[in-house]
Amino acid sequence: MLRNLIYKIKLFSSPRKEFYSYIRNLTGQSPIRFKLYDIAFIHKSASYVDKMGNVVNNERLEYLGDAVLGTIVAEYLYNRFPFKDEGFLTQLRSRVVNRSFLTQLTFKMKLNRYVISNANSVSESSHLYGDLLEAFIGAIYLDCGYTVTKKFVIKKIFNQHIDIQEMERTDNNFKSQLIEWGQKMKQEVEFKTVNNPDSGSDKMPFVSEACIDGKVMGKGEGFSKKEAQQNAAQQALERQNLQEIEESF
Repeated sequence: MLRNLIYKIKLFSSPRKEFYSYIRNLTGQSPIRFKLYDIAFIHKSASYVDKMGNVVNNERLEYLGDAVLGTIVAEYLYNRFPFKDEGFLTQLRSRVVNRSFLTQLTFKMKLNRYVISNANSVSESSHLYGDLLEAFIGAIYLDCGYTVTKKFVIKKIFNQHIDIQEMERTDNNFKSQLIEWGQKMKQEVEFKTVNNPDSGSDKMPFVSEACIDGKVMGKGEGFSKKEAQQNAAQQALERQNLQEIEESF
């Protein structure tokens, strides 16, 4: 009751009533710390400096939301599959928190309508919407706590948008998926893999480029050529998928 009262008082004088009402309807909770949600939707390309000299964007919330989402998904899968081993659970979790899948969810939830961005490059926009969802989850966590955030993820993501059985059967071979996509679309797909030119102990030894009709659409690093190609293919698929999603909305 108190939360709802505070929300109504704050909302009365807010010029963003429609935005905060949307958040309330989506989460089932009346937001109180409005500023958190404002920041969650500011991409780094639209950063600004506040009165204290701090750079404001959603990167910190995205970092927090990534950790919170990972924990909730791990706990959910652990309880859902009590007899599956660690490898199975890790693989399934990676598919749930996959950047391409999070991007799809962002559009399905219509969060994309409120993003503030000046991103121009394909590289920037390919991660923009998935990062936005994680930042939004980070804002819910700070405003409402873990229990409410967990309910949101299970109700709005798992129950409405995830078919676990179908996800179990999903092919996780990104290179194979990209090649099949190229054949279907009659576009040439090739990989250029070399030793990583950047030296340093923190650098992976191989780097690969996934090219579509001669244009580099994905880059990836790895401890093996195969891993680098998989990472490059995944990025290329995410970019293609983002274009398809944006065209459908």
